[in-house]
Amino acid sequence: QVHLVESGGGLVQPGGSLRLSCAASGSIFRLGAMDWYRQAPGKQRDLVASIGSGGSTNYADSVKGRFTISRDNTKNTVYLQMNSLKPEDTAVYYCNVDVFLNFYSHQYYWGQGTQVTVSS
Repeated sequence: QVHLVESGGGLVQPGGSLRLSCAASGSIFRLGAMDWYRQAPGKQRDLVASIGSGGSTNYADSVKGRFTISRDNTKNTVYLQMNSLKPEDTAVYYCNVDVFLNFYSHQYYWGQGTQVTVSS
């Protein structure tokens, strides 16, 4: 059994910052890629940022230069530092983690989601 717990969402004014966290716990052998997605009302869930097990990162064009994804493998945690937030960043943010249960078997898990609202 694996659980992902997200935290750090909230209400922030345009131009402000937030830091999201997603901590994995349970029967974890090791973690692969760790991603952040977001879903605005009435829209599909889109990939925001991704970090590989070796630390390589990728970002959606809409957040490049403003968001930074990082991971702490000692804590099984992925972070999303969000700066210069815009109203269009408003969405529910979800983490998605590739969890290896043993050397060969892996499964993707979703966090419960955390609301980010950017408004004055």
